[in-house]
Amino acid sequence: MSGEHSEHGELPVAARVRRLEERLIAAGLATDKEFDDILERVFSSASPVNGARMVARAWTDPGYRERLLGDGNAAAAELGFGADTQGYLLKAVENTPAVHNMIVCTLCSCYPTALLGPSPSWYKSFAYRSRAVREPRTVLAEFGLKLPDSTEIRVWDANSETRYLVLPLRAEGTDEMDESELASSVTRNGLIGTAIR
Repeated sequence: MSGEHSEHGELPVAARVRRLEERLIAAGLATDKEFDDILERVFSSASPVNGARMVARAWTDPGYRERLLGDGNAAAAELGFGADTQGYLLKAVENTPAVHNMIVCTLCSCYPTALLGPSPSWYKSFAYRSRAVREPRTVLAEFGLKLPDSTEIRVWDANSETRYLVLPLRAEGTDEMDESELASSVTRNGLIGTAIR
């Protein structure tokens, strides 16, 4: 058996992807440069700072907040992330004092990479994907987030067509902070819902 095959005789994902790319290139549907440009654009600009900027804008601009909750893709485009969120529906879900949202992809690891950066390994793990829906309160507690029993936890299951971004609650005492300072207070975990911010 060739070294590029797994113990089950299948090619590793990277090799399968490359074979698909080669077929698309051979059919004249794409070029190596186009594939490289896509990867460069997605991964060079992909960062949780992007999602944090959207959250900070929503915290300071009620009109933007409404647009973000109504049409996440359009709100992303307003801040220059439109091209990076094409191909899926972006939905923002808002935390309130009574409701806490968290995101999971039970089938794989669909995730708005352009807005949250590369997905963390725990997000892709079978343990997180299988337990987040069944026992979200326990999973959140393992992240150090202990919510009151009265807080409703809503778990949103992302897929290839719809991806989610949590709009966390703004911290009290931040009225004097500007958008940049507010954005720096938002973490990737807060955008996924495994942290308060």
